Amino acid sequence: MRIGIDLGGTKIAAVALKTDGTQLADFHALVPHSYAGTRDLLLKAVSDLEAASGQTASAVGLSMPGAITATGEVLRAVNLPWMVQQPLKTDLAEQLGRPVGVANDANCFALSEAYDGAAAGADAVFGVILGTGVGGGLVVNGRALAGANAIAGEWGHNPLPWRKRGDGPTARCGCGRMGCIESWLNGSALARDHARLSGQNLDAPAVVERAVAGDAHARHAMERYHDRLARALASIVNLVDPDVIVLGGGLSDVTSLYDKVPPRMDHYTQVAAPATRLVRARHGPASGMRGAARIVPAGPATG
Repeated sequence: MRIGIDLGGTKIAAVALKTDGTQLADFHALVPHSYAGTRDLLLKAVSDLEAASGQTASAVGLSMPGAITATGEVLRAVNLPWMVQQPLKTDLAEQLGRPVGVANDANCFALSEAYDGAAAGADAVFGVILGTGVGGGLVVNGRALAGANAIAGEWGHNPLPWRKRGDGPTARCGCGRMGCIESWLNGSALARDHARLSGQNLDAPAVVERAVAGDAHARHAMERYHDRLARALASIVNLVDPDVIVLGGGLSDVTSLYDKVPPRMDHYTQVAAPATRLVRARHGPASGMRGAARIVPAGPATG
């Protein structure tokens, strides 16, 4: 059995999985704003999951936002500042007496989808989170790559490529820089672009809903979004050349992305009609904790 935990700024979600990926039990709670409190909650999650499943986990994995080194050191976590540079992995391993892994949430998302999700069987998988933020994770041959600086896959904080006059004014990204991909492709960017075109202030889901219903301004905003996403993803194809790009996050539910974006990527990639597949995540919000369960190898199968 494996246990995967997804630690966010306000909530924790955890799951116990059989070796074939079948869910045995789950755990949910609010996160206390202290290192000791969060550490103890993680230990409780493991204890409760093992009690509920009647099995002992061979390994425990933790997914969380921020810059996480290959050795599990938390260098930066904007939403969890009390976890930065704390001996989390060591503390958990000592208390649990078994291997513990800690990795970036986007890497865990990509690992989950590469293992038994929408990209199962692919050698190189790039996972994309499109929501309030824009993140990314890279998995090669079943291994999530952290990188020398713990920023592998952070495509959202590069400039939008092949800028066009019609893109409109740049906006400040949450990282403090101007014009990052995140500031062009997150939910706020879609809402902002629609407001500029229509004069109406709607959130991203409402813009998508109106576009589906045929509203001209909303459809125009979506077409512009498709083109910006195609440019940004084309740069990933040119650099990484993954077999599959998997989309997660709230905007990954927009069905038009999978029809409209791949043909537009042709204009920007180094090859015509790239073989890279663009797919929607199979496990959705559960991908983070399911991927966390795969960070470290489990021991002998127990179920």
